[in-house]
Amino acid sequence: MKNVVIGILAGAGLVLAPPVLAGDHAYVGAAKCKMCHSSAAKGAQYPKWAESKHSKAYAALATEEAKKFGEARGVTDPQKDPKCLKCHVSGFDAPPAQRLETWKAEDGVGCESCHGPGGDYWKMTVMKDKNAAIAAGLKIPDEKTCRGCHNPESPSYKEFDYKSFHEKIAHPLPAK
Repeated sequence: MKNVVIGILAGAGLVLAPPVLAGDHAYVGAAKCKMCHSSAAKGAQYPKWAESKHSKAYAALATEEAKKFGEARGVTDPQKDPKCLKCHVSGFDAPPAQRLETWKAEDGVGCESCHGPGGDYWKMTVMKDKNAAIAAGLKIPDEKTCRGCHNPESPSYKEFDYKSFHEKIAHPLPAK
């Protein structure tokens, strides 16, 4: 039925954004997470992220150091090059239809870099049920998730000790 409606609208000369396919969750941006994950009662995950290097990952690409790393690798502008953005911006390579208007490159390595695009799990009604949230795209990150970016391919790579780095960014929900 959905394809029929799209076909009719397209036949009428209307320009449509490509549809988001089933299983392709949309990126909503860190602001959607802030609404529920800021209070101490919820573990203050958002403020912890906002104070971290992850939240400043996109901005870091504008530094002189990043420009030097980039220049050595043929990168003219690190804030525009996919070689840099793949690890410095959540969802940078998602199709435009999968980045909602609340998504911002300036969020850097936001919640969705580790937890997956939140378009189908960010609502409280879903997040109250961990299994429902996982079914809606929530990912529980592990060492492999982190090593997707923290690896020798990075021009500024330093030895990565998962346990000690994870402790720096851990943001569990408080025990009830």
